[in-house]
Amino acid sequence: MGRRNDRLRRRLDLRLDGQDPSARLRLPGGGSFKHSEDFRTVFGADEVLYVLSGTYGSANPETGEVRVVKAGEAVFFRKDTWHHGFSLSSEPVKVLEYFAPPPSTGTSGAYARTRPYVSEPAYRQDKFIGRWPLAAAEEKAGATMHVLRDADMLWELDIEDQGVMTGLFASTEHLTAGKTTVLPGRKSSIQMHSGDECLYVLSGCLNVLTPDRDGQVWFEVHPGDGFFVPAGARHRYANMGGEPAVFVFGVAPGYLPAAA
Repeated sequence: MGRRNDRLRRRLDLRLDGQDPSARLRLPGGGSFKHSEDFRTVFGADEVLYVLSGTYGSANPETGEVRVVKAGEAVFFRKDTWHHGFSLSSEPVKVLEYFAPPPSTGTSGAYARTRPYVSEPAYRQDKFIGRWPLAAAEEKAGATMHVLRDADMLWELDIEDQGVMTGLFASTEHLTAGKTTVLPGRKSSIQMHSGDECLYVLSGCLNVLTPDRDGQVWFEVHPGDGFFVPAGARHRYANMGGEPAVFVFGVAPGYLPAAA
């Protein structure tokens, strides 16, 4: 699939029927991934993990932090954060991952080998035992992993049609990730980002207009489909169906349009 993706990504847009334009992690019920000398789970990139199904446990084995992330929620952490992942129920867990800067820039395996090794993983923060919940503010201030629900998102409404709303899970100099809802019969203003965008449709039917492309300019994207728009390409989201169209997305590196 990698060679096919590379070829399609050179075009103005990308639709992968039944495939994801970003990484998807799958763990069986009760399954997990941890680190080893050869597989170090600490990278030089910001990450947003969106849980598609199941209950995901995200742990920092260096600090002892453990976060429980349910379907429809996300967890965010910055570069240099060690992380382990767990399926915390008998059901499989599926997680969509946005990661930037990308591994092709040397932020994954090669970078991980430069970081001090964690030889004794921890899954408990002993320093807060005997002080909880009195120390909750201290724990939050020092957290390296952040669970993000609807109430935690930075919300925005489309400037032309307020039937299109977007909540941002996280936005840094490397990555912006969020979730957009387009109500039935509504359409967004023309969008453009200074970074590449990968989106994944969760529910409903999303129509995407790419007006500057030669040939086909309208695309219909269904649940489980991904769509890719490269930096600087103009596009519009529309919903011609009868139920809300909801998608999650990641844009890297820049979310706002490039300055004229």
